[in-house]
Amino acid sequence: MTVPDTARVRFRRFTESDVDKLVALDGDPEVMRYLDTGKPRTREDVEQKTLPSILGSYVDGGGYWAAIERATGAFLGWGELTFQGFSTYELGYRLVRAAWGRGYGTEIAKALLRKAFDDGAERVIAQTMAVNARSRRVMEKAGLEYVRTFVVDWPDPIPGTEHGEVEYYIDIERWRQRCAVADGSS
Repeated sequence: MTVPDTARVRFRRFTESDVDKLVALDGDPEVMRYLDTGKPRTREDVEQKTLPSILGSYVDGGGYWAAIERATGAFLGWGELTFQGFSTYELGYRLVRAAWGRGYGTEIAKALLRKAFDDGAERVIAQTMAVNARSRRVMEKAGLEYVRTFVVDWPDPIPGTEHGEVEYYIDIERWRQRCAVADGSS
């Protein structure tokens, strides 16, 4: 249940000692802008809800993995795979603002896709708000394709929800094709 390291990123499971890293990540208003309530999380929230959820997530080949910059040891954020049933996983990621625009999101997403497909997944999906251009770009650069836009009736909508959510996907055949092209065997 490990994620293969990349040239710049080392992956590991979360531990209880990661609480301060998660508080800093989820406490950043810009990081949380398009997530959940659109507001930063409190330390209490992270300690009582977020961290226990992450620590209990390692089932069915899925889970959350801390992404660590190999060169410096800095915490970059996390990547996630959640089993959705029927050989399908959902991909997620969250990065500290200092890591934005440096290609880490795509690198993390590709590593998680490799793990999912190496472990037998047939399909991986990802979702974000339609207005979250950065996240959509990561999905596209990682090889996922746009599927649909849909509207969710949130009880306390955040700015941008009126434009809906978007879903992307990649299946095992498309993944193999992309890998063959990248390896030069096609």
